[in-house]
Amino acid sequence: MKYDVAILGATGMVGQRYVKMLSKHPWFNLVALSASPQKAGSRYGDIVSWVIGGEVPSDIAEIRLSKPDPGDLKGIDIVFSALPTEVSRELEPRFVSMGFAVFSDSSPMRLDPRVPLVIPEINMPHMDIARYQKHLMGGILVKTPNCTSNVLAMGLKPLIDLYGIPQLVDAVSLQAISGAGYSGLPSMAIQDNVIPYIKNEEEKLAEEPRKIYGRVSGASIEHNDSLYIEATTTRVPVSDGHLVVIHAHYIRELDAEELARAYDSFKSYPQELGLPTAPRKPMVLHRTHDRPQPRLDRDLENGMAISIGRIRVSGKGGKSIAKLVVLGHNTIRGAAGNTILNAESAVALGILKR
Repeated sequence: MKYDVAILGATGMVGQRYVKMLSKHPWFNLVALSASPQKAGSRYGDIVSWVIGGEVPSDIAEIRLSKPDPGDLKGIDIVFSALPTEVSRELEPRFVSMGFAVFSDSSPMRLDPRVPLVIPEINMPHMDIARYQKHLMGGILVKTPNCTSNVLAMGLKPLIDLYGIPQLVDAVSLQAISGAGYSGLPSMAIQDNVIPYIKNEEEKLAEEPRKIYGRVSGASIEHNDSLYIEATTTRVPVSDGHLVVIHAHYIRELDAEELARAYDSFKSYPQELGLPTAPRKPMVLHRTHDRPQPRLDRDLENGMAISIGRIRVSGKGGKSIAKLVVLGHNTIRGAAGNTILNAESAVALGILKR
């Protein structure tokens, strides 16, 4: 029997990704959509400005929008939230307090120690604290990291598995326009240009991976204080796909070919469990010097794969730097896709039951 699910913020760019990915989902039945209160009652197909390619799924287009209120979504098993920051800060706790299971990619409460911040390939066991949430908060709240934090954290996973936590990680991001939202960046500001700063992004890249690579302690998550990241974030004129250049510093010798094999063979919990949204190959290794590229590689594995390339090692005197380029689709792997994968993980782990 399928789980009945709803989307909050269904008309935005990430909301549309949820709609597309959930319209034929084998485990989840998309039965309710909401946007701003004034749009309630309108047909989704009449109100949405569809921007992600293809057509609005015909069955979903007929759904009448609900108000973003717990009382209007009674009987829903899972709520997916693509709400803007300030709206989610108010609404998501209300849904949780009313007993809903909320899976969200919005930023508020990502660093709350009671709230798991999950990339299933890295830290699916953190989902266990959701069992405590039911008693402490009334419902469940699971967060997806910032889209660039997701790409960075995934890019570090085989490296950390092989050689441990680096002494320092230097990261420079080249982030797609869609990361600012459909109307978030004037076209003339980014055309023929690179913007060398994105507000609040560098702080997220420094802190969120520390929680992702942290550990469960009772009903909370303790950050991994040994993971130190220096980040510079930039916006580039690319439609979709965030690219991150990583330099990871170690006080030990590293082997580039051994590292490449670790990325190429990487699989984790979602692949072992056969989750519907899980990419068959979560890491795609590119051995040519000019890959990964957003236009060529962002849609691999339906947008759920992380592409890795330009793996190099340099250093001397017992100190080494692992250098690599990492790419992921920001609104799929870094947002809606990861959040759906989190919900599938909760079902597979028995945290969600009908």
